[in-house]
Amino acid sequence: MRASGILLPISSLPSAYGIGAFDQKAYEFVDILVRAGQKYWQILPMGPTGYGDSPYQSFSTFAGNPYFISLNELVSQGYLTEQDLLELQTVADEKFVDYEQLYNTRFLMLRRAYENSRIREKGEFQQFVSEHEAWLPDYALFMAIKDRKGGQSFLEWEDDIKKRQPETLCKYRETFEHDMYFYMFLQFEFSRQWQKLKAYANEKGVKIIGDIPIYVALDSADTWSHPELFQFTENLEPKAVAGCPPDAFSETGQLWGNPLYDWAYHEETGFDWWLERIRNCFRWYDMVRIDHFRGFDEYYAIPFGEPTAVNGKWEQGPGIHIFEAMEQKLGRQDIIAEDLGFLTDGVRKLLADTGYPGMKVLQFAFDSREESDYMPHNYDANCVVYTGTHDNQTTKSWWDELSETDRDVAFRYMNLPGVLEEVTAEEITWQMIVMAQRSVASLCVIPAQDYLSLTKEARMNTPSTLGCNWHWRMQDGDFSDRLCEKIYRMTKLYGRL
Repeated sequence: MRASGILLPISSLPSAYGIGAFDQKAYEFVDILVRAGQKYWQILPMGPTGYGDSPYQSFSTFAGNPYFISLNELVSQGYLTEQDLLELQTVADEKFVDYEQLYNTRFLMLRRAYENSRIREKGEFQQFVSEHEAWLPDYALFMAIKDRKGGQSFLEWEDDIKKRQPETLCKYRETFEHDMYFYMFLQFEFSRQWQKLKAYANEKGVKIIGDIPIYVALDSADTWSHPELFQFTENLEPKAVAGCPPDAFSETGQLWGNPLYDWAYHEETGFDWWLERIRNCFRWYDMVRIDHFRGFDEYYAIPFGEPTAVNGKWEQGPGIHIFEAMEQKLGRQDIIAEDLGFLTDGVRKLLADTGYPGMKVLQFAFDSREESDYMPHNYDANCVVYTGTHDNQTTKSWWDELSETDRDVAFRYMNLPGVLEEVTAEEITWQMIVMAQRSVASLCVIPAQDYLSLTKEARMNTPSTLGCNWHWRMQDGDFSDRLCEKIYRMTKLYGRL
């Protein structure tokens, strides 16, 4: 069935307190999707952000981001007061997320809510902790220790706690019990509020597309609590780390720094940890985009300590076996494979064998040097089409930055009237959206920035850079009734209602 949706991270929602959250504005965005005839809301990973503020480098693959907890909801529960929130509102930036400011103020407010909550006495909370005992206590202790050590990486902790010696673990659990319950309270409140929002969206006919990074962060509760899952030395240093080889976009490649999986161990255990990870995703989402799908066929391994990705090499991944185990134990799930970039025959075969839809990005289509698989006439229905993703420039600025020869290819492909020099970036943005919507792709997802015809200041992420990413926020009222009606009419015209 044909459908369409909008890509908008939770962090980019309007809010009075510096970052998008599970508050009234999130519910209003669901209503916007309904008015615009959209059936899907795609978001980015919702894990707690760490260094670099990236949702793809989280302190836990199972935990949720405490910044998304609605403070207004905490007021309604009596955990905070309106006066408390005034303290945050006076320093909040409405246009961009200031993560440093959030880190320095939000946790103080959340601690205040925890102290007022008497949460440990409540049966619903106790049940939540019991249901998530496989990861929650370890995550809570990891964060509590990290706080006391000023954010220090667990790789720099003393050997007894770094290597989880049983006596030391018992001592730390006793010492940090109160702090552990604070972090468990945050996860309980995150889960409760998110499930309420998701239920509202589903009742309105809107499904949530989530995003799962293939890798976990090197400094994370996952690596600390389960080092056997990864390619580590006895001293818990990575033998090699993840990245991408040099290409036309980067002479030295991309050095991501994530630890690599010990796939032989995962296969021996029936991929139990991965299956629990996927199971958790489908508690949160209706459909899941798996990032860097190529890594399941082959992954790029860079020796630990290398300054660039130049000296890495390709290693064999788990292939179809992990997806066969997933389907056998979890049933058939709605999954999107992020298959962007250079694809080998092995990746193409793996994608075909799974039957998952891949991704098509129109900004990659118009290369004057060769015909591209991203041109719509090369699609089949089993794919998801985007104008761009969170890693792309906004389409309006993409057009401004495009070479003249590539512009000519795009202009002719879209069969636009007039002459190339007279077309505006705003007109091109809408034509790109139209081209995506009318393609044969079963699902079409458009970034909110493109519907709003925004320029490069609204770009979400520039890969391999630090400092200016993940900050953009939508403004209240950006999706006017007129714009929603325009989107609705187009969606109806191309059979995606």
